[in-house]
Amino acid sequence: MGKYDHLHPSAAECIEQDAETRIQWMKRTRWIGYPRAQELMGKLEDLLRHPREARMPSMLLIGGTNNGKTRLVRNFAQRHPVQENPDGEHVIAPVLYVQAPPSPSEAGFYAEILNTLFERVPTASTDAKRAQVVKVLRGVQLKVLVVDEMHNILAGASVKQQQFLNMIKFLSNVLEVSIVGCGTGDLLRAVSVDPQIQNRFSPELLPKWQMSKEFRQLLMSFERILPLREPSSLHRPVLARKLLAMSEGSIGELSMLLNLAAAHAIRKGGEQITADVLNACGYVSPSDRTRQAARV
Repeated sequence: MGKYDHLHPSAAECIEQDAETRIQWMKRTRWIGYPRAQELMGKLEDLLRHPREARMPSMLLIGGTNNGKTRLVRNFAQRHPVQENPDGEHVIAPVLYVQAPPSPSEAGFYAEILNTLFERVPTASTDAKRAQVVKVLRGVQLKVLVVDEMHNILAGASVKQQQFLNMIKFLSNVLEVSIVGCGTGDLLRAVSVDPQIQNRFSPELLPKWQMSKEFRQLLMSFERILPLREPSSLHRPVLARKLLAMSEGSIGELSMLLNLAAAHAIRKGGEQITADVLNACGYVSPSDRTRQAARV
């Protein structure tokens, strides 16, 4: 048995570093493949492998704010990075991740796609931008287009929302690609106005976490990548319930809370997360932030 058997080897490598080095190490982007995330990753890979056809299957990834949607789809895109293509006019990009514009603008969405691929954005009409996007996405051999923050379409009038959905349907049809739309629960309401879109998109939910075996396993996974010299046993019932209540069931909030708590424990020399550390680390829950904003 080693001295730091409670840690993942990557965390154990930096465990003897000074406090600030370990705290900076914790801030790096990391991927925790809990079971639901692995299941969804498998479904995304299935979309990528699906043979091209006129009516491609698509997905809506639905979850609350800061509950892991963006991290999941970004990780999927990073697994299939852009490849150089010296003999061709375009790079090869089987998966493209873009964000929906702040409001449902067809021209704005085309510009976002072209800018992401470092392509020229026509200054002429929306029709010209559409033609350029179709040409470029065919050239890069796109298979899956990921549209994050797709609930932004609700920021426009109903006619604009319908135009945006028509554009998504058009791109899927003409390019024979799968679309993955990510957003909050409001996105399901927006898509429900168009039966053709609704029938084409399979909804996949990332619900808030509840106290369960899976949540306690998630805590064990987090503990293995926090460079603390002493085990915290985050999965134990009392601490697990406190972590769930403070993070309000959001994995993004849980990650923020644990990082703050671990940094506090390192700086204070305790080297483990306890209930007292959680209370003292300076974390403010989403509900408390909302209440504070209301008082301003």
